[in-house]
Formats: sequence, C-alpha cells, structure tokens
Amino acid sequence: MSSDDTVAPGGLRRIATAAFIGTAIEYYDFFLYGTAAALVFGRVFFPGLGAAGALFAAFSVYAVAFLARPLGAVLFGHFGDRLGRKATLVVSLLLMGLSTAAVGLLPGYGGWGAWAPALLVLLRVCQGVGLGGEWGGAALLLAEHAPAGRRGRYGAYLQLGPCVGFFLATGVFLVLSEGLSDRAFLAWGWRVPFLASLALVAVGLYVRLGIAESPLFRDRARPVEVPVVTVLRHHGRTVLLAGGATMVGYALFYLTTTFALAYATAQLGLARGLVLGLLLVGAGAKGSAAWCTAGRSDRWGRRRVLMLATALAVGWSLVLFPLLETLRGPLVALALVGAMAVLGCLFGPVAAFLPELFPTHVRYTGASLTYNLGGIVGGATAPLVATRLTAAYGTAEPVGWYLAGVGLVSLLCLAALPETRGNDLAAVLPAARAGGLTGRPVR
Repeated sequence: MSSDDTVAPGGLRRIATAAFIGTAIEYYDFFLYGTAAALVFGRVFFPGLGAAGALFAAFSVYAVAFLARPLGAVLFGHFGDRLGRKATLVVSLLLMGLSTAAVGLLPGYGGWGAWAPALLVLLRVCQGVGLGGEWGGAALLLAEHAPAGRRGRYGAYLQLGPCVGFFLATGVFLVLSEGLSDRAFLAWGWRVPFLASLALVAVGLYVRLGIAESPLFRDRARPVEVPVVTVLRHHGRTVLLAGGATMVGYALFYLTTTFALAYATAQLGLARGLVLGLLLVGAGAKGSAAWCTAGRSDRWGRRRVLMLATALAVGWSLVLFPLLETLRGPLVALALVGAMAVLGCLFGPVAAFLPELFPTHVRYTGASLTYNLGGIVGGATAPLVATRLTAAYGTAEPVGWYLAGVGLVSLLCLAALPETRGNDLAAVLPAARAGGLTGRPVR
C-alpha cells in the first residue's frame, strides 16, 4: 500500500476528531496536576516544609510523570507496533482517566500522613505512563491516514488537543478558585476537576472505539519482536536529536503555565484569577499559532518552520520574566500570551514531523519515545531548576537565560535532522529491512 492511499474524507474527519478529543482529555488530566501543584498541593500534601519547600516538593512529584513518560512510550509503543494503534490508545486513555480521578479521592497529609504523598507519586507515575503512550499513537493514526501533502494540516488537529485540555483544566480551576472561599477551595474544591475526568473519559472511549485501524499498520510486512531494541539500535541518533529538538517547547510551556503561575501569584503578588485568565487567553493563542504553523509546514517544510519557531522561542525567553516582573497589566499579558503563541509555533508541525522520521513497524515506539524524552529535560527539570534559580537570585531573570540555553541546544539538534515533508510513510527504510535486532520476523 502506498502512503498516497487514503481513507474517505468522512472517515479521515472521524479519525481527526477522535485524535483531537482523546488527546484533549488526556492532556486535561495531565495539566490538572500542574495547576494544582502551583496552587494547592504544597499545602495539602507537604505541610510543614515551608512555602518554598512545599512548592519544590509538589514540583518534584510533578516531574515524576515526565520520567515515567518514556516508560509509557516503550510499553505502549511495543503493543502499538505489534497489536495495533487503536486498542493501545483505548488502554492509555483508561489508565490516565482512572489515575486522575483517584487523585481527586486521595486524602491529604492530614488524613493519611506520609501515605498520602507516597500514593500521589504512584498515581502521578500512572499518569505519566498513560500519557507516554497517548501522543505517539494519536499522531500515527493521523499521519498514516492523511494524504502526504496534508499531514501537517491534519496533525494540527492533534496539536489542538493539548490546547483545549489546558484551557479546560485552567478554566475549571479559575471558576472554582474565584467562586469558592480559599478554605473551601483548599478543602474540597480542587478535587472537582480531577473527579470530572471520569465523565470525560467516557466520552473519549465512545469516540475512539468507533475509529478504524491505521491502513499502513494493517498492511505492514511483519512486526519486530522488540520494537524499542530496533529503534535504539537503528534509529538511536534520530531519537536523541529529535528529543533534543522538542525539549525547548516543553521547557517554555511548563515554565509559563506552572512555574510562572506559582511565581506570579506567590512571589509577585499578582491575583490568581488574573494569571489564570491570561493563561486561558494564551491557550487560544497557542491553538491558533499551532494551526497556522502546522499547515505552513506542508509548504515550507517541517524543519524550516520548527527552526524559525525555535529561534523565536530563544528570543522570547529573554523577555518573558522581565515583562512579568514589571507587574504592569499589559506587559504581563504580553509576556504570558506571547509565550503561549510561541509555543503554538513550536508544536504545530511536530505531529507530522516525528512520525515521518521512523518506518511503520517501529513508528509508534520511535515517535512516542522521542516526544517524551524531550519532556524529561524540558518538562521535568525546568520548573525545578527555575525554583532553585529564583530562590538563589531573588529574581526570575536567570530562568530566562536558562530557557534560552535550552532553546539553542534544540536549534542545534534541528539543524542535524533531515527534512521530512513528503516522505512516503509506506517506504521501508534500509534499517527496517533488518527485521529488528536479530533480523528474524515475529512468528
């Protein structure tokens, strides 16, 4: 089967809708923790550590999920490359949804003592594993169904999912935090968004169970025995470079939405509702920018658009926190909304770019592992580094220089990667003909 063979427009629209809805729900679940960590988890699960210590502990648990995401990429990638994309995505959605709802039921430190933060870590690991298998599978469903000349455009549907998930998570917290007293919000209000995940997961399951399996996966010649071994042996350089290319997007996102939220409200004294409201506006800007750059990558090329966006991110890194620290409303809005728009430019082409780097029989593992490796440096460590830098220097300006440095590394990684626009996803690359590490097909 050629990569030019495509499903009917109606079927492709259903697949795009399923990818969008499922990813929005998974990222809603994942982003809830970041907002809760910035606003309440330090007091609920880590009392007695002091304000800075409790925040650092909450962000440390936040980072655990990023360390678990590559594990999820390997686990779900293994079954996604061997058994199919569709079934694997259903399981990842269930794991994420149930773990998120369980966080909403978890008693605080005052109720269960040290067991409460220990179980929070376990549930956060489950969230990370679930999300580690989500993005790659959804990206593959779109890339392997879409026409070669429009993979970027259809990949934009996937990249809108995190924007909507973030909008929902932030919006729910905004409504609850503004509508409840601080005491009620701390006692039970923060739990409502986590418990609501159960209803959203039911919707996501209904949508995903109705889509078709990827035609390229159905028509593949043979699976490999251990996809991650094949990926690391034959495509290890690509994994490392592409992971490095994505890490600036993770760093900018989580420094803007998690660290900046805590820093602006707790240290700069900005109103919680104001910052959450600006981040909601930023979610719209991020989605619009992702839509534009994803479509543009079909004409200009994935790598060119990503390099331009990364260069823009480096520049914005140096003005983000100085603008925030002015405490002037228009400049604060420019800092946060502008950063979110830059993020959209960074992530727009990625849903087409990463799947185009790997052959069909290891594409799920390769794309998922790459995407989530970038999150370890960009997402897991950035808030922790930022918290330490701010405590040491009394200002967040050094955080901007750190972020710019991450961006320069990402730019160098992109420069070493090939252009992928127009690649035939059905083609068997030289490394793929080996049939894995042993050269033997699966029996």
